[in-house]
Amino acid sequence: MSDVGKPERVTQKRVISLFCDELEYDYLGDWSAGDCNSNIEEAQLRKFLTERGYAPEQINVALHKLRSEASNHSRSLYENNKAVYSLLRYGVPVKIEAGKVTETVHLIDWNEPDQNDFGIAEEVTLRGGFERRPDIVLYVNGIAVAVLELKNSRVSIGDGIRQNLSNQLPEFNEWFFSTVQLVFAGNDSEGLKYGAIGTPEKYFLEWKEDERDDSRFKLDKYLAKICAKPRLIELMHDFVLFDGGVKKLPRAHQYFGVKAAQQHVRERKGGIIWHTQGSGKSIVMVLLARWILENNPNARVAIITDRDELDKQIERVFTGAGEAIYRTSSGRDLMSQLAQAKPRLLCSLVHKFGRKDVDDFDAYLEELKAQPSQTVGEVFVFVDECHRTQTGKLHRVMKALMPNAVFIGFTGTPLLKKDRKTSLEVFGGYIHTYKFSEGVEDGVILDLVYEARDIDQRLGSEDKIDAWFEAKTKGLNDWQKEELKAQWGTMQKVLSSRSRMERVVRDVVFDFSVKPRLSSERGNAILVASSIYEACRYFSLFQETPLRGKCAVVTSYNPQAGDVSKEEVGANTETDRQFVYNTYTRLLGDVAAKPGMSKTETYEERAKDLFVKEPANMRLLVVVDKLLTGFDAPPCTYLYIDKSMQDHGLFQAICRVNRLDGDDKDFGYVVDYKDLFKKVENAVAVYTSELDHSAGGVEPEVLIHDRLTKGRERLDSALEVLALLCEPVEPPKGELEHIHYFCGNTEIAEDLQEREPKRAALYKATVALVRAYANIAGELEAAGYDSEDISRVERQLERYLNIREIIRKASGESLDSKAYEADMRHLIDTYIEADEPRKISPFENIGLLDLIVKSGVGEAVAAQLGGLKGDRDAIAETIENNVRRKIIEEHLNDPAYYEKMSVLLDEIISARKAKALAYEEYLKRIAELAKQVGTGTSDETPKRLDTRGKRALYNNLGQNEELALRIDETVRKVRPDGWRDIQARENAIKQALLSLLGNDEDAVESIFPIIKAQSEY
Repeated sequence: MSDVGKPERVTQKRVISLFCDELEYDYLGDWSAGDCNSNIEEAQLRKFLTERGYAPEQINVALHKLRSEASNHSRSLYENNKAVYSLLRYGVPVKIEAGKVTETVHLIDWNEPDQNDFGIAEEVTLRGGFERRPDIVLYVNGIAVAVLELKNSRVSIGDGIRQNLSNQLPEFNEWFFSTVQLVFAGNDSEGLKYGAIGTPEKYFLEWKEDERDDSRFKLDKYLAKICAKPRLIELMHDFVLFDGGVKKLPRAHQYFGVKAAQQHVRERKGGIIWHTQGSGKSIVMVLLARWILENNPNARVAIITDRDELDKQIERVFTGAGEAIYRTSSGRDLMSQLAQAKPRLLCSLVHKFGRKDVDDFDAYLEELKAQPSQTVGEVFVFVDECHRTQTGKLHRVMKALMPNAVFIGFTGTPLLKKDRKTSLEVFGGYIHTYKFSEGVEDGVILDLVYEARDIDQRLGSEDKIDAWFEAKTKGLNDWQKEELKAQWGTMQKVLSSRSRMERVVRDVVFDFSVKPRLSSERGNAILVASSIYEACRYFSLFQETPLRGKCAVVTSYNPQAGDVSKEEVGANTETDRQFVYNTYTRLLGDVAAKPGMSKTETYEERAKDLFVKEPANMRLLVVVDKLLTGFDAPPCTYLYIDKSMQDHGLFQAICRVNRLDGDDKDFGYVVDYKDLFKKVENAVAVYTSELDHSAGGVEPEVLIHDRLTKGRERLDSALEVLALLCEPVEPPKGELEHIHYFCGNTEIAEDLQEREPKRAALYKATVALVRAYANIAGELEAAGYDSEDISRVERQLERYLNIREIIRKASGESLDSKAYEADMRHLIDTYIEADEPRKISPFENIGLLDLIVKSGVGEAVAAQLGGLKGDRDAIAETIENNVRRKIIEEHLNDPAYYEKMSVLLDEIISARKAKALAYEEYLKRIAELAKQVGTGTSDETPKRLDTRGKRALYNNLGQNEELALRIDETVRKVRPDGWRDIQARENAIKQALLSLLGNDEDAVESIFPIIKAQSEY
């Protein structure tokens, strides 16, 4: 038997052998028939604890507590899992009798991994809900700690992930997962993915280690890496986080970053951890800080940031992860706290160390070095965003204040050469790097696509502007007038003019209508404004668009009456401050402040929450500085920049869009209204030779791609992939040849099974083509395609979609299209078929074409297109789109007739666009065509052809009226009941047609599909 297309069971046996023979797990058996399979196998756990020397009474109490926490029906799975994890990690406090000392029963030996009992069971039947049977369960001391779902190489890993997720639902077997620490899914073709309980499918992770080793299936390779006894124990002990309702496991680069830092800490060496934006370096900070504090009883960890918002974020993430942290009020407070034994974990702002009255900085440093502050314990200082050059002096102040501390810098941004000396001087060398290109390659972050958009501006009537200015400045002397002109003549004021902002708003709204991810309401966007005033102005303008109610302004401004107490000028107009104040006052009018929060904070928290969790209900945020940096800044699909930005701040801002957010998000899109690309190139490091390359490893460059250039590359690549996939199909490469290649003999199950990987590749490649086309479908010329290329691309798209549908039907398969439905819907709605006209009349149940047929074009336009307010082009395009849709719908029923109608429609459209027709003449001709399309008949059609079927035969038999009538009569006479799609009955009709068509089999095969398409037969 061929090894290709082997069943899942073969993979499962091999994996079990891997665990038993290579990893030395005990085989516990096939538990498919077990009635009482549990996540806590008490006999095994009791045996382990007895061997550890615990008394039976202690074991009984420990087991009771463990069971109680694992099956607490009043809590969620997350809460039960968190409670169980606490008992596993820290042990179970047990007190046998009153007055006796409480002792801790350790359920797992964390210090000596090999001293634990590792077991593997297969086909573990779970009862208690709908019955399910995980393929493999891993047990440590009888406690279920990992579940693995395997699929054969032709079935997506996604199926295994979704199976695991459904198993965790209350109606299935949620109870079993209260002890589970890792959830796996894998197959031989895609490898292995892992997550924790509750991890959504799109956030399942892939491990990466020893990439050059290609000696075995990736599934086996990474199971052997992750589930090796010491690694599994270490992952469970040191790398599990419960963070604000989400259980998290590390990515491979986070694991190796922490491991590298642990070695530096042991040697009391500082350094820099450079993990690119969006790759989760805040988790590395939490994991490393926790490890230091647990493994060094004398250790103190101080986390230093350079912005108040980041300081608050650091406090929140540590608190959310269960680590108590003290947030200092000043640099003096930090030094005061470090001079005591507790608290052990602190955070502070770096600028609180500065002295503004220092003239001779070097002398000030020497003074600090001569009188360093006294600290208790071994101090480790984490400096977040350590790349910021403006804080270099302050870093040196901290170094002088705490000369014995170990400094570890964290950055998500590549260091520029000019920063390197200062940064390495303060921190030391690189501890671990994970660069942008690695993150993109691993799928941790997305690549960036950049597009500059120019909003042209011109000055209106200069005479009127001068007259207005003179009228408004009467009473001012020349000096005052010049001062006012200078103030209002700055580029900022020009750029903030209402007309320009209105054009930006129209541009953004247009994107929300046509860009695939925005129009599907799965994506969202952030617009960066230059000031709070501009942000408020933008917000007000968006309230007049379809984004009203789905847009928010986030600037942290909190309106106070004092802000405008001196702003009133009595001119019945608003100053900038009054406009901001009034905008926020209206905005917050109905907001009830949450405890401990201002109205603004409450409003912004809700807006951000909706933006992340319900993008369809909060589609756009207008910001100035907030939400652009920091680990909890929300991800988005598009970033619109209308603010001058530079250096690292710009890089961090554009990295808002490189976060993973579903399978249909292929890139992060940056739209730039300020022509910042040169600044991006020079400052972000990511794009120039100014990068520090001393870290070694892969190059630190990140290429930002032009959107249309990248779009063309993707489209060409997608077409090439499909061409290569179909290249082996035998000539003449018709439908039958494609079916033979992708399905084999569809009546033989083995043929279908053997060719399943080919079909899966075809389906995926076709979806990739649809996506690539949809992204630039309206801009193919701008992307560099000429008219001939465009026709070719569109023909190929139609061809491959047809091939896919043929193969799906031939194989009896349906595509798992969950991740692609939005893209397909967007393609259909935007590029193939126009939206339905808005229903605004009593005729709302009558289609536009039917209305034209029944009432004439004038009545139809008035009844159904009145909302277009006389816009002739819009009315024309709406009628044309409806006609075109009808032609497409009816084409199979009567190809010859509707092909002719299509040609006529093209002629009318061309004449309209060339202005060769007067509007009245155009309406007359399009109305006549609409009637012909709607009724399926023209003035030349013979009267005897009184049904659609007869007319279709006539049109497709060279307009031979007598032959059409004879065939109509014959079909009605010989057709058996229920003849469609039953070969023998269809053949009876074909046999009857053969003599009528001169024994021409090709003619029979040509006309038969048209007969089959007529409902009257």
